[in-house]
This record gives sequence, C-alpha cells and structure tokens, in this order.
Amino acid sequence: MKVILLSDVKNVGMKDEVVEVADGYARNFLLKRKLAVPQTKTSMKVLGKQQEEELQHQQQLEQEANEIKERLATIVLECKIKTGNSGRSFGSISTKQIAQQLEQEHGIQIDRRKILGHDSISSLGDTDLKVDLYKNKVIGVIHVHVSAK
Repeated sequence: MKVILLSDVKNVGMKDEVVEVADGYARNFLLKRKLAVPQTKTSMKVLGKQQEEELQHQQQLEQEANEIKERLATIVLECKIKTGNSGRSFGSISTKQIAQQLEQEHGIQIDRRKILGHDSISSLGDTDLKVDLYKNKVIGVIHVHVSAK
C-alpha cells in the first residue's frame, strides 16, 4: 500500500514522502497512529499545496536573512574588557554577550550557536565573526571592536 508519511518514521522514510509499505503495517501501525495517510488524488493535491507553501516560506526566510546580512555589514559592536598595565586582557567576550548586545542595541536576534569559528574574544582590536543566518546559504559578518575599560 502506498502512503504519505505525516512525520518521520525510522527505517521507513521522512515526512511528506510517498512510500510503499505492507498493507498490514500501514493499516495497523502507520494509519492508527496517524503517522501516515493513504495515497489518493486528494491527498496528493494537499501534499503538493503544502510543499508549495513550505517552499514560499523558505524563500521568505532566506530573503529576511539577506536583509539581516545587509544590516550587519553596517554595524560595529563596541565591547570593553578589563586589561592590565601591560595590555594583557582579563576575561573575554562570549558569543552570548555579542548576541545579547546585538539584540539590545540594534534589535537583531541571532542565536549564539550560529556564530561560527569563535567561542569567545579575548584580544583587543577588531574581530570579524561569521554568522550562519540561513542554512549555510546566507553567512553574515559581525564586526566587533574590543577596547580596554
């Protein structure tokens, strides 16, 4: 029996995939637990419409990520850390602090885990941090200037 999966099923397939399974497995497991629906003309139309809506949604998210990328190019975050007499820094600026400062000062929300390559900044001067804004397709750059307190 051919069914359309409504969610990921281990060893069977991924969500929105059309798969051929045994009739008993489909009736007694997949359909009962609402993990799948039988493949019909109507269900295929609904699936096509859902995939089209998802595609439009993904395009909108990518467009928003590009807009954020353009805004980030014009922003320089100013951060301060304690330093000793010899210019040696005490402490560091974490990605969490950078994400919070970006949201507070500029209203841009970025997940700190999406900042690539750095866990923290512990040196004075300018640093460019790459940020994954959309599925590794749109990479933005945050300019951070670190100075002494």
